[in-house]
Amino acid sequence: MKTFFRLKEFFRENKKYYILGILALIGTNTLQLIIPQLLGRFADMIADRQVDQQGILIFILVLMGLALFIAFFRFLWRMYVMGNARRMEYTLRNMLFRHLQNLSTEFFNRHKTGDLMAHATNDIRAVRMALGPGIVLSIDALFLTSIIIIMMITTIDWRLTVVALLPLPFMAAIVTRFGQLIHSRFKKVQEAFSDLTDRTQENFSGIRVVKGFAQENEEKEKFSQVNQKNVDTNMHLIRVWGFFMPLVQFISALSFIIVLGYGGVLVINGTITLGNFVTFNSYLGMLTWPMMAIGWVFNMIQRGKASMDRLNTLLDNKPDITDEPDAVPLENLQGKIEFRNLSFAYPGAEEPVLKNITFSIAPGQTVGILGRTGSGKTTLMNLLLRLYNPPRGTVFIDDTDIHQIPLETLRNSIGYVPQDNFLFSATIKENVDFASTGRSLKEIEDYSKMAQVYDNIIDFPQKYETLVGERGVTLSGGQKQRISLARALIKDPGILILDDSLSAVDTQTEEAILQNLKQVMADRTSLLIAHRISTLKAADNIIVIEEGEITQEGKHEDLLKEDGLYRQLYQKQLLEEKIDSVS
Repeated sequence: MKTFFRLKEFFRENKKYYILGILALIGTNTLQLIIPQLLGRFADMIADRQVDQQGILIFILVLMGLALFIAFFRFLWRMYVMGNARRMEYTLRNMLFRHLQNLSTEFFNRHKTGDLMAHATNDIRAVRMALGPGIVLSIDALFLTSIIIIMMITTIDWRLTVVALLPLPFMAAIVTRFGQLIHSRFKKVQEAFSDLTDRTQENFSGIRVVKGFAQENEEKEKFSQVNQKNVDTNMHLIRVWGFFMPLVQFISALSFIIVLGYGGVLVINGTITLGNFVTFNSYLGMLTWPMMAIGWVFNMIQRGKASMDRLNTLLDNKPDITDEPDAVPLENLQGKIEFRNLSFAYPGAEEPVLKNITFSIAPGQTVGILGRTGSGKTTLMNLLLRLYNPPRGTVFIDDTDIHQIPLETLRNSIGYVPQDNFLFSATIKENVDFASTGRSLKEIEDYSKMAQVYDNIIDFPQKYETLVGERGVTLSGGQKQRISLARALIKDPGILILDDSLSAVDTQTEEAILQNLKQVMADRTSLLIAHRISTLKAADNIIVIEEGEITQEGKHEDLLKEDGLYRQLYQKQLLEEKIDSVS
């Protein structure tokens, strides 16, 4: 089936487990087919008074032996088929996670976290059910149905068999139609579950904002609406499924009614024996389950197919940013950076965010970048990291077009402290050494001191083993910024980018951090983005960006002599400091 083509490698590697499981399942079904024959013979022997107490005991022991073998084979097919389905779930979830890790930033701007979580949970579970219980039910339906019909024709009476199977064409038509309905409605169920997951995840992440604005009742109402949609789509599916199964059971029951009437006449006329009639009814009873299983199979397969279709849509997304075919095998970068007439617009945007950006940075030089909110400063850094692709021939590092630099080399060579200081729900030690450098605790402490956060950390009862909570919620904004700074420094990168990363600390702490960083920045290229002039004034060169264009460039003293944004902000901030000192 084309839907499951992505799992062909898994099936190839694990086909022996499926084969063993299917053989064990066939063995179970075969042994079950012997029991009606024994019951029929035993009924005839009792009717003819050809059995004594010893014969009854032997018959009971034979049935017990068969039951033990059936139990053993049933254990085997559960271990191999169901166990294999669990391994498939593990494989598919890893495949999905690896794929998501490789996708570009723009993909996550367009897809909600809750929707992606639903893919990783509900959808993968539905695929497992299709390729585990679904396979078992399929074998039951195909093998038992065909063998039972053959046994009924060859060992009992072909006329009675034909009469008993009259409802089957109706069953096939019903299963086909309902299978289509279940597939389409289950896709809507999964989409509704994605919306529900997304609403829940977003609300829990922003619970402090919700409480801060006293929006609990409004959020409850919004959740109730999404939850109601989830219930409605599920009920839409259940109405079909709820009608489908009783209909299948009704058609199965018709066979019993037909057999009871026609078979009774055959026994009375002496066409078949009482034992044959008992055997036939036992087979018909066994046939009821496969006929019902057809409904379960179609339900599971259609659900699994709908979920796999959703997963395939996700897995078909290609990363926008990958290593180019002409990538140069570089081990590290020296730090020479050059922007040549760079203009850039985000995907789908009409107006460019950056226009004709041209400047260069020598290795080991510190450059400050100043601009109002939305002027394009962070976009410039995103392009340097290739979180978005700049036009070819516009951004160079060490005289190499950034497109020709392997992504791993590029990003390992850059220490980046973004505006959004995201910390993981782990210990402080794990967050500082997120790059997995393998540094000792002593070295981690040294970098923490450099970032002026060491004293805060040792005040915690668990010190570096303190769990910071989801997104670092247990820490202040300044503490998160400084831990993020230590996380960037510990990489010992050739290029250091600080994107407004000291905005949440006071001026004294900022001054101490900048003093500590002087030695660090002396032998590496550094880019400082800030709103505060105090952060930038010691830089070797300062770039002023307004509305995506460079309007000023020079050292601190030179820019103060010009009539422009830099001097305006400097005078404004100087006035604010004087007012604060008087206060």
